[in-house]
Amino acid sequence: MPHPVQAFEPPRGLEHPHVQSLLAGWPWRRRWLRRRASSLLASSRDEIVDCGAGVRLLGHFSAQPAEPRGLAILLHGWEGSAAANYVVSVGGLLYDAGFSVFRLNFRDHGDTFALNRELFHSCRIDEVVGALAAITVKHETKRTFVVGHSLGGNFALRAAARAPAAGIPLTKVVAVCPVLRPWSTMRALEDGFWVYRQYFLRRWRHSLLAKAACFPELYDFGDLRRFRTLTATTEFFATRYASFPDLDSYLNGYAITGDALARLTIPAKIIAAADDPVIPIGDLADLAASPALSIEVAPRGGHCAFLEDYALRSWVDRAVLAEIESSV
Repeated sequence: MPHPVQAFEPPRGLEHPHVQSLLAGWPWRRRWLRRRASSLLASSRDEIVDCGAGVRLLGHFSAQPAEPRGLAILLHGWEGSAAANYVVSVGGLLYDAGFSVFRLNFRDHGDTFALNRELFHSCRIDEVVGALAAITVKHETKRTFVVGHSLGGNFALRAAARAPAAGIPLTKVVAVCPVLRPWSTMRALEDGFWVYRQYFLRRWRHSLLAKAACFPELYDFGDLRRFRTLTATTEFFATRYASFPDLDSYLNGYAITGDALARLTIPAKIIAAADDPVIPIGDLADLAASPALSIEVAPRGGHCAFLEDYALRSWVDRAVLAEIESSV
């Protein structure tokens, strides 16, 4: 039976968007989530996915012991991984509900720096489409769903727009707090609460140094601390290592505003929070209208958090499950 979901309303003390967003990634919460998702993690098996053009990505497949209700492919956010709290949390719930789950790592995420020579950037949609094609062939089911958070939600929606032409049989896509207009997210990170900016700078610098250690003959980035902002760091790597003529070309290259989703035919749902400190909610108004796309905006929830109680369970996990079960 479908799991009914009421509107999200955080308890007293958990209303603030920074409280929501920061507690969602709290290290202590990771222990609880892994305990709740023990069945998912116990059944998980590593797989290297051939995405075409020589690109390989690492994923973790959790098969159902009996006939699955469907396959859910989970996409994480920037500088996250397939082991991120939000991925494990929703993955555990979906697995316990009878779905097989494939947690995919993007290039240079999840300690996969040695798998590919070139650096990750957010316009690498072709390899994600290639990964979805390979996964759906190897793990064919009657229904296939893609669930993405933050940048993963952005990738999920772009992949859904390309899926029919690529012959990928997607049933539905659910995007939680997806990146909409990258320029707006960049400004929110630069001008907003400094904790988010420093978090991403620290994680990105660590990833870049790990990549350089794997390919010292290709990369010597020098002292990355010379770049004091995300904007300066992004501009340097987009133009120097990703062949974009300027920062605008790169950021506009993975925006889903404007006409990017105009040809979307795969049913898709966006779940967002009006108080998201990372994704300015006003950019939703600039998405192309499509009968395949529906949008739900909660007044509160922070960024990919939606913590509904003091046990730090996430309402959005049940909302995602309800969206998927509505198509089963």
